[in-house]
Amino acid sequence: MTEPGMDWDAAYRQETPPPWSIGGPQPELAALIDEGRIRSEVLDAGCGHAALSLALAERGYTVVGLDSSATAIESAAAAAADQGLDTATFAQADVTNFRGYDGRFSTIVDSGLFHALPPEKRQDYLQSIFRAAAPGAALYILAFAAGALGDADQGGAPRGFAEAELREAVSTLWRVDDVRPAKVFGNAPASADGPLAHVERDGEGHFMAPGFLLTAHKPD
Repeated sequence: MTEPGMDWDAAYRQETPPPWSIGGPQPELAALIDEGRIRSEVLDAGCGHAALSLALAERGYTVVGLDSSATAIESAAAAAADQGLDTATFAQADVTNFRGYDGRFSTIVDSGLFHALPPEKRQDYLQSIFRAAAPGAALYILAFAAGALGDADQGGAPRGFAEAELREAVSTLWRVDDVRPAKVFGNAPASADGPLAHVERDGEGHFMAPGFLLTAHKPD
């Protein structure tokens, strides 16, 4: 949920969780699970602390979480072991250029990764997950809307998408079925004059920033 080029391992080594680790799946994605729209096997792309992977495994899904951060992967694997969730496995990988899973996944879920990638790496990422997807596989991408947390050019804020931009980027490979407004939840204290000063909050204090949920599929 932050700018490209950051030290992801350092973010996960901090005493407090990074802003995108909210202690559970993003609510927009949890709703997809409740609606029965997730099919095994699942790829959790950029899994981080893997709250989504763990929630899926609790329900019996087979899921693989990939992340570039070795620290995040170690934490996710330990959490799965502690909870006895043997259908969730994790591996460190460059999400823009990974192999070894060709045609494997029926669902690919991106919980705030796509908007954090450098623009020049986005198509490489889409190609990598396309290669890992089975024919007919579903893809769900939850991403910030442009300007959701301030001006990215001023530093610190993620570079989100306009709706048409997100649709166009993904449709180079995937068949886009829907792009709808959504909320992206995160942890960060409010300030009097910062970009979070006027962002909506839930009852637990999470900010709820404007975003989009894109639904697509790999043609059969």
